[in-house]
Amino acid sequence: MCIKGSFPTEGPSLDPAALGQSGIGERDVRATPLHMAMVAATVANDGVTPNPHLVRRVFDAEGNTVEETEPTMFGRAMESTTAATLKDLMVQVVTNGTGRRAAVTGVQVAGKTGTATGARGFSNAWFIGFAPADDPQIAFAVLVEGNEKTGEDLTGGTLAAPIAARIVEAWRAIND
Repeated sequence: MCIKGSFPTEGPSLDPAALGQSGIGERDVRATPLHMAMVAATVANDGVTPNPHLVRRVFDAEGNTVEETEPTMFGRAMESTTAATLKDLMVQVVTNGTGRRAAVTGVQVAGKTGTATGARGFSNAWFIGFAPADDPQIAFAVLVEGNEKTGEDLTGGTLAAPIAARIVEAWRAIND
């Protein structure tokens, strides 16, 4: 079942080829790492999109909590059954698929790799995900933009996924 979204309904019409390219993340698609982290967080949160916040807690010099951000929700983006299916598929991406390099021993990571052609024909490597998959506490997006030094072999699985693993390891170190 489709949930009414917040995307604009008016704008330039696309020819079928342009629409197809946009459907796979090419052409005129613009997404920031924050947007993509919110996509991962939505799947992790059973289809409900949380409002992003960048600071969870503020501490004073003695380590006492001065202020804490309480999570708030933007709204439902998909049915919980759809989110559960996506969550299972994202676990498989890391367990058996292109995201294996995002795996972290002792933490089940769920994720999705992506490789998109950027400006001047170079690839951009993406990995979005969340962890732990069974009780999500962190959602993230990694984007490595290609250029003449990196060449065209960038893929989400080879370059962005290992960075995601380091993010999860850092999160675990802070929360153990």
